[in-house]
Amino acid sequence: MDAPLRLFRGGPIDYVTMDYLAEVTMSIMQRQKLRNPERGYATDFVQFVDEVLPDLKKRGVRIIANAGGVNTEACRAAIMESARRQNVSGLRVATVSGDDILDRLDQFRDSGVRLAHMETGEGLFDADRKILAANVYMPTDGMVRALDEGADIVITGRCTDPGLVLAPVLHEFKLDGWDGIALGTVAGHILECGAQSTGGNFTRWWEVPDMAGIGYPIAEVSDEGGLVITKHEGTGGMVTVETVAEQLLYEMGRPDHYITPDCIVDFTSIKIAQDGVDRVRVSSVKGSMPTETLKVSISYLAGYKATGQLVVSGPDALAKARLCAQVVWDRLAMSGCHFDDTHEECLGVGVVHEGIVPPAENAPEVVLRLGVKDVDRAKVDRFGKEIAPLVTSGPPGVTGFAGGRPKAQEIVAYWPALIDRKLVRSEVSVVEVGS
Repeated sequence: MDAPLRLFRGGPIDYVTMDYLAEVTMSIMQRQKLRNPERGYATDFVQFVDEVLPDLKKRGVRIIANAGGVNTEACRAAIMESARRQNVSGLRVATVSGDDILDRLDQFRDSGVRLAHMETGEGLFDADRKILAANVYMPTDGMVRALDEGADIVITGRCTDPGLVLAPVLHEFKLDGWDGIALGTVAGHILECGAQSTGGNFTRWWEVPDMAGIGYPIAEVSDEGGLVITKHEGTGGMVTVETVAEQLLYEMGRPDHYITPDCIVDFTSIKIAQDGVDRVRVSSVKGSMPTETLKVSISYLAGYKATGQLVVSGPDALAKARLCAQVVWDRLAMSGCHFDDTHEECLGVGVVHEGIVPPAENAPEVVLRLGVKDVDRAKVDRFGKEIAPLVTSGPPGVTGFAGGRPKAQEIVAYWPALIDRKLVRSEVSVVEVGS
């Protein structure tokens, strides 16, 4: 919560962009909306806006966020109410929608749109699935239109992370050609993970100063197509060629063919150079025409899961942990419980780098973590009842049972697909407080 406030108040800035949506988030928000029609968006965003509203118009800062989730109108209503409560007038709040296609899936199925899985090729409708959410990664055109119409705050549903930054770049400079769009996209790609480009998650982490007060990245873009990555003075972290380069590699995929709804970027063309303390210049970005399809993020119910863990300590801790696991599997089998999938790991002996480093056979304690997955919730619940008894009916040195009995949880699976971009379009609505 403090990071965006520090960014807003820490120095000169024109736009604050905020990303709230992971792949699974949309299904969570759909369920929130089903329970309460006034929910289904990121309430944390409303809290942030509530904090900065008195200074927003005064400082001329504009905010762009995909906090609308699956209910952009309700998110806007909450912000408008906050503005009225604080007597803020003249505030223009835009919603950009069109990404949510959940209610159109029957129409797509009947018209022969397969929404094939991008890895397996299986059609979404080839089997009966309980689909929870379906959202298209939309181009930035809707956000740009909202800014062109004078919006101070732009609330979107699903869009690309770089698009949140590309939109104000295109609004401000009207850059011509694919290279200009690619430049704004790269700026967004560098900023999209927050402090990851200013020292967070940096491989040389011991060199990063004041990580507790780490500053978030800022993109300085000029009308000549220049791009510099920096941060507010006096904040922690650092902006170097190395920190920026590591972020460029994040989720890149094919380096010469980074696909977005707005363009395709050739990352092999990019040049980066130090341009002063905590300043890195990015140049020579090349782009080309985008694809005719857009990516769709679909989530569906795929059964149930449960995980449980115990701490096993003392001599032969690893051997005792493995025995505990076998006892659980044997007891479940004796009761007729066989699962679609099971998982077993001993944390503390090198499991994260299994196959790369040898296990620490003599570890003084390990954390045994067990998990199951199945379409039958009753069997998953039964698994949860077998963890605690090991404290007294397993080998010695078993402890750490906390948090209660493992409970069955729904598995929300991810289905990536492509859709013809002609089948969707952005809808923009701008409303002013008091209108």
